[in-house]
Amino acid sequence: MPNIKPVSDLRNYSEVLHDVAVGAPVFLTKNGQGRYAILDIQDYEKTQATLQLMKELAKGRKSGDEKGWLTLEAVEAELGIMNE
Repeated sequence: MPNIKPVSDLRNYSEVLHDVAVGAPVFLTKNGQGRYAILDIQDYEKTQATLQLMKELAKGRKSGDEKGWLTLEAVEAELGIMNE
């Protein structure tokens, strides 16, 4: 269940931060609407790494669509990998 608190609870920020954990962000509302999320740094770094990976995968897909795809055999030959 998501941990949702009004932004006014930040007056006692140490209690709000105590509720933040890996995989358990705290969502803050302002005027009844979701406005902010407080994440554990591990979750933030994981999210950033995932976004970077998705960007690189999108670039690879675009390159494959534009320049053509390589077969597994062609990749193995290019890398000098012997398939037994």
